[in-house]
Amino acid sequence: MKKYFNLFDLSQKVDYKTEILSGLTVALALVPEAVAFALIAGLSPLTGLYAAFVMGLVTSILGGRPGMISGATGAVAVVIVALVQSHGPEYIFACVILAGLLQMAAGFLRLGKLMRLVPHPAIFGFVNGLAIVIFMSQLVQFQDGDGDWMSGRDLYVFGGLVALAMLIIWGLPKLTKAIPAALVAILAVWGIVVAFGIKTTSVGDMAGPGGIAGGFPPFHIPNVPFTLETLRIIFPYAAIVAAVGLIESLLTLNIIDEITETRGQGNREAVAQGLANTLSGLFSGMGGCAMIGQSLINISSGARARLSGIVASLLLLSFIMFGSSLIELVPMAALTGLMIMVAIGTFEWASLRTFNRMPASDIFVMITVTLVTVFLHNLALAVVVGVIISALAFAWDNAKRIRARKHIDEEGVKHYEIYGPLFFGSITTFNSKFDVLSDPNEVVIDFEESRVVDMSAIEALNKITERYQKVGKKVHLKHLSPDCKKLLRDAEEIIEVNVLEDPTYKLAVDKV
Repeated sequence: MKKYFNLFDLSQKVDYKTEILSGLTVALALVPEAVAFALIAGLSPLTGLYAAFVMGLVTSILGGRPGMISGATGAVAVVIVALVQSHGPEYIFACVILAGLLQMAAGFLRLGKLMRLVPHPAIFGFVNGLAIVIFMSQLVQFQDGDGDWMSGRDLYVFGGLVALAMLIIWGLPKLTKAIPAALVAILAVWGIVVAFGIKTTSVGDMAGPGGIAGGFPPFHIPNVPFTLETLRIIFPYAAIVAAVGLIESLLTLNIIDEITETRGQGNREAVAQGLANTLSGLFSGMGGCAMIGQSLINISSGARARLSGIVASLLLLSFIMFGSSLIELVPMAALTGLMIMVAIGTFEWASLRTFNRMPASDIFVMITVTLVTVFLHNLALAVVVGVIISALAFAWDNAKRIRARKHIDEEGVKHYEIYGPLFFGSITTFNSKFDVLSDPNEVVIDFEESRVVDMSAIEALNKITERYQKVGKKVHLKHLSPDCKKLLRDAEEIIEVNVLEDPTYKLAVDKV
């Protein structure tokens, strides 16, 4: 338990100035996103803001990846919107609590290691799709209150401010990295709007009449019947929220690992995400997971420790409780420019150079995951699809690799030297290698360069030995590895493996 809950890595050197300024930048960028995701889910803005505070604080202190930011996310919002519409917010709080418990269980069971099954092309597709989603989500800021695209002066003003923010974020790091460029961009655009009295959309316009003002997140046990019927209603949503949250969080962790050239702790992050979601549901939040956009803002600002996430969460709470009237004046143009730059930085431009250099199956996986992410906005489904396609492609490639070298020794025994894995995909090719009727009375099947992988392979051995037995011929299996032998022993009660072993035959023994 201690490894999951030690609060700080004492060996880590902390740049307090960078961490605090980066936390301020993240906090300012968190407000509109949390509000937007809450509105997408059909909940009040404060529900998203409370989730961002609780998720960010808990995972920053206890999570497995210093510098990674968590909060209310669109991936969770699109999952729970149907439950909001059918049963209301109270069921959402119960759903998020249950999702958190499932995530904690996954962490304690050390299921984070399953992320090693996600192939690199799927990660490329996930990142590229997410970059496109982040970019497309900013286009709505170029629409007016009626949903029509801006034109004329409004478009020129808003577009100019967005371009200025992007220019600062791009150019300032080339001059100095003393202050996060994203924070300078927000303050510069905000100052120009105030100084020249420019009329443009702000955070307050996005939040609506209620704004973002509120108190400390209230502790609240969900007002739902504690019955099996309630569990039946919320469990499917909770399971999806838990899966989506873990997949997005652990993929974000891997991406930040690559950028910082360090290694996070996936199982610890899963436990922290679960605890954060559980507390979010108890404190009137909608739940969430790691946010790749905010995490990249934090990392690109130079933050590497837990302090930046803690600062961002506490500042977000202070905005809600004390500074709402000020934060509601922040121009959306500054935040839009920031998020567009995040999208540009998130996209794996190097992946475009792989199209003529990588296997067609890898390119197909990358494009498919990207398209599923963009058009279905379901990151978990996109990654699962990528894993399945990669697994099928791997099975197909390996099914073609099984071979058999054949020769007859001086005693008239025919040897089949198998190489390549024997599994469900290769058994047809394996069976075609044998000439049962024409073979001599004694046959050796040598597995020194092969492996019996699964039950289909055992059944294939059963069938081939049956064919030889029917014509009165003897079969010896040679060089079976210990794991292959264990498979055969375990299968004895289910499948009768008809291997006719002669204990005196000098080649029918394991090689020492």
